[in-house]
Amino acid sequence: MGLMSFFKGVGEKIFGGHAEVEPAKAAEVEPLRASALLAHVKSLGLAYNSLTVRTNADTVTIEGEVAKQEDAEKIALAVGNVEGVKVVDNQLDVAEPAAEAQYHEVKKGESLSLIAKQYYGNAMKYPVIFEANKPMLTDVDLIYPGQLLRIPAL
Repeated sequence: MGLMSFFKGVGEKIFGGHAEVEPAKAAEVEPLRASALLAHVKSLGLAYNSLTVRTNADTVTIEGEVAKQEDAEKIALAVGNVEGVKVVDNQLDVAEPAAEAQYHEVKKGESLSLIAKQYYGNAMKYPVIFEANKPMLTDVDLIYPGQLLRIPAL
């Protein structure tokens, strides 16, 4: 999948409100950040066969193996939609490769139904987007500007 860009200043706050790392403390903090991101993926119950997370400032590299393309995309989004993460380098091997989903950056005032109308021509297809982004999304009304969402093909 390669590199994915995210808004560094938005997303889930899993680093205890300390998304920025001072360069002098990076060597001791980066393993903690990587562990926190791995724990975040595990807490969401995302599927993988093996997973390694490495951080370098605001860039996260994920490596390992997953069964499906959808699994790789969800892990990358779960890690990327965290405050303090700007780039995710997705190096996951996919056992059953498939076409990649499209991605959409949520803009102010958008809803899942507006996004569904844009991509599918039908606002009532919003459950497709909601399901494609579970478990990161827990409510159809809880999306925020800057968030990146998977938009699967119908």
